[in-house]
Amino acid sequence: MTDNTPFVRPDMKAFLDGLAAMGGPAIADMSLEDARASYVALHGMADRPARDLAVIRDLACSSPGGDIPLRLYDAREAREPGPVITFYHGGGFVIGDLETHHALCTEIAALMDLPLVAVDYRRAPECPFPAAIDDCEAATRWIASSPEQLGRTCTGIITIGDSAGGTATLAVGQLLAANAANVPVVLQVPIFPLASDAAGSGSLSEFAEGFVLTKAAVEFFDAAYAAPRDDHRAFPILGDHASAPPTVLVTASLDPIRDSGRDYGTALADAGADFTFVEMKGVTHSFTNLRGAVPSTQADLERMIAAMKFSLQNAAANPA
Repeated sequence: MTDNTPFVRPDMKAFLDGLAAMGGPAIADMSLEDARASYVALHGMADRPARDLAVIRDLACSSPGGDIPLRLYDAREAREPGPVITFYHGGGFVIGDLETHHALCTEIAALMDLPLVAVDYRRAPECPFPAAIDDCEAATRWIASSPEQLGRTCTGIITIGDSAGGTATLAVGQLLAANAANVPVVLQVPIFPLASDAAGSGSLSEFAEGFVLTKAAVEFFDAAYAAPRDDHRAFPILGDHASAPPTVLVTASLDPIRDSGRDYGTALADAGADFTFVEMKGVTHSFTNLRGAVPSTQADLERMIAAMKFSLQNAAANPA
């Protein structure tokens, strides 16, 4: 007989058991204000403390939709010209912000030893699709132009984001491939992204309940974001993959939208794109923000960073 029970790491299981014991309403049953507060609370409880960095500074850039709040992170006060990481937070385009991903941004900036700018895009349902993608694109173009406010000369953009931010990562990559910014996207890093419509997928059914992100939450975010099914900015699987920048694609084995990320990896492979695929075994969606409560996920983040550094070195050694 075959045991189809999915592998769950011991520290991940302990965290999931603790969440189940806490009870409380599901995100889909909360008010918007409470849902956003619960997301802040979850990351505050479960993530590792933020690192102290030489530079943590709030900025803003203008766009057709209004000023976009940004936050600059850097382990160094000053930099020679080089790549700048642009980070788009998760939260279903509904509940995340700069604070929910602050600790993660400090960690990525420190481990990569590169400046990172986090983008606080407009959220649904107040500002539904495509407001978030418009803001992410506008902010990325602003960073690529090396504005004086940034205090750094950008020679290339590394786009990265988790969940909804992973979707934005892919969408921005496609938009900038079609209409270039001042400098190229040298690497994109979608972390457990929604790349294709998850409805009807095996992973959405298998991990519908009890694995941090639920099917009901996916449907709640989808309804609030109100994105059309035929637009590649919402579902990047529909876009052009042959022109994708070098990619590090990260998924989680216990994630209800895992199969969507796998679909995107298949599309990259079919297009002959340069990519690295890493699936973290025995962990859930949002593992990058659970590194305090689930200590083994710190090593997962470090594996992702190692893959990013390898991809950058490989691209430099083998220019197109």
